[in-house]
Amino acid sequence: MKAAERRDAIIKKLKNSAEPLSGAALAQELGVSRQVIVQDISILRAQGNEVLSTNRGYVLQHSEEASRVFKVIHTEEEIRKEFSIIVDCGGRIRDEFVYHKVYGTMRGELNIRSRLDIENYLKQIREGQSRPLMRATSGYHYHTVTAESREILDMIQNKLEECGFLAPLQDYEPVNFRSQSSL
Repeated sequence: MKAAERRDAIIKKLKNSAEPLSGAALAQELGVSRQVIVQDISILRAQGNEVLSTNRGYVLQHSEEASRVFKVIHTEEEIRKEFSIIVDCGGRIRDEFVYHKVYGTMRGELNIRSRLDIENYLKQIREGQSRPLMRATSGYHYHTVTAESREILDMIQNKLEECGFLAPLQDYEPVNFRSQSSL
């Protein structure tokens, strides 16, 4: 199989998969090394394909989805509640990032779509595999959330606001993230 055919096959597999696909699984299926898959993913990204890396594998971001960035603040104990609001309304949490006055923007890919994803994330945090980025900024952080429509994003925004999770923007923040409504 030629490289271009293999990359087409990767895109097709990602489009048809409901779950993330690991580099090792793709490599085995396509008869190449995992490193070849990593290189193929880099090329696919350079070609404009929105392939996201998650802790469980690769997923293809669907560009027809609406997207919005929410600035939030809450405790670590409230992560489950915040994430549940988002996924229960039909949203996907693409990432978490913080804007630090000294370090700039620090971002981590999440791709949380379900309560199972939430539990897996919280388990990793509990087991000390990582710490939430919000620790670097006293609980303030941002999430890029995608959904099938702006109306779903509006509903998510209203529910986050009802729970007191939405945070006001500060003068030093570089952009009004709430004004973004699609990718």
